[in-house]
Amino acid sequence: MNIEQARFNMIEQQIRPWNVLDQDVLDLLHVVKREQFVPQAYANLAFADVEIPLPGGEAMLAPKIEARILQEVMLKKHEDVLLVGAGSGYLAALLAYKGRHVTAVEISPELKALAEANLSRAGVTNVTVELGNAAEGWPAHAPYDVIVVSGSLESLPEGFLKQLKVGGRIAAIIGEPPVMSCNIVTRVADTAYSTVKVFETNVKPLTGAPVASHFEF
Repeated sequence: MNIEQARFNMIEQQIRPWNVLDQDVLDLLHVVKREQFVPQAYANLAFADVEIPLPGGEAMLAPKIEARILQEVMLKKHEDVLLVGAGSGYLAALLAYKGRHVTAVEISPELKALAEANLSRAGVTNVTVELGNAAEGWPAHAPYDVIVVSGSLESLPEGFLKQLKVGGRIAAIIGEPPVMSCNIVTRVADTAYSTVKVFETNVKPLTGAPVASHFEF
């Protein structure tokens, strides 16, 4: 496989047509080498339009979803990020290049170790991978400028809203299969938030996320 040709094809045939038009984001996809974050068994799928399996039944998001989230949060160089679910470390690396510091919280010790190894090998130094369940927030380093949730949620926990700076943005995929929408929630004032739905998708639920009760009286 010609890796650079495959990367180019991924960007031009999958990502750009999915309304990812921010040139900084497109350029970054050449800089952060996705193949360095894909398990060896799936190396041939590094640039495919699929979710790539990770240990413990987890998965990397499809490249176009990662790129679109990166574009929509409009991360700036001085901003701090909470990433819920480190996975293989790839999305953390993309966010790290755009922002000041990323706190990536991972519930699986195996994936925490994988993400740390991948980030270290890729030379990314402004990501801290912490072990725990941040499905309802992570107060340790709050407030954050940007919060990105890497799995789907039935609804957005209030903890995330409280841990966001005024002017900060949350990217979260909300809903239930088969239709979910990626929402960008902006804290516009101390007690006011605005929500924009940016695209529809269907991704795996976030491990450890609270499940709404469907019991009816």
